[in-house]
Amino acid sequence: QVQLVESGGGLVQAGGSLRLSCAASGRTFSSYIMGWFRQAPGKERLFVAAMHWIGGVTSYVDSVKGRFTISRDNAKNTIYLQMNSLKPEDTAVYYCAAAQSYRVQTTPRGYDYWGQGTQVTVSS
Repeated sequence: QVQLVESGGGLVQAGGSLRLSCAASGRTFSSYIMGWFRQAPGKERLFVAAMHWIGGVTSYVDSVKGRFTISRDNAKNTIYLQMNSLKPEDTAVYYCAAAQSYRVQTTPRGYDYWGQGTQVTVSS
């Protein structure tokens, strides 16, 4: 059974930083794309960043480029999202997801497994 467990969310002031973690278990993820999405209240779930687990190819939505970095620790089977220079508009529930694909997926329907989400709140 695949499990994705996010952690690291919280409340931070604008300009601050947070690092989200996603611990993956249940299968070998070497052929997977791992992604981060976020969903603000009353809004749709939107793509933030993704990377291929083995190849390391990454993709980011324009609004986070230069501020967020997706990375992985193969030994720990964990994906990270380092978020710097946070803005109030980054406030959302952040979800980790896994897609059994060799191509980076940027829509929610491209992903097969989801974590439970972690709340990020950025105060102005």
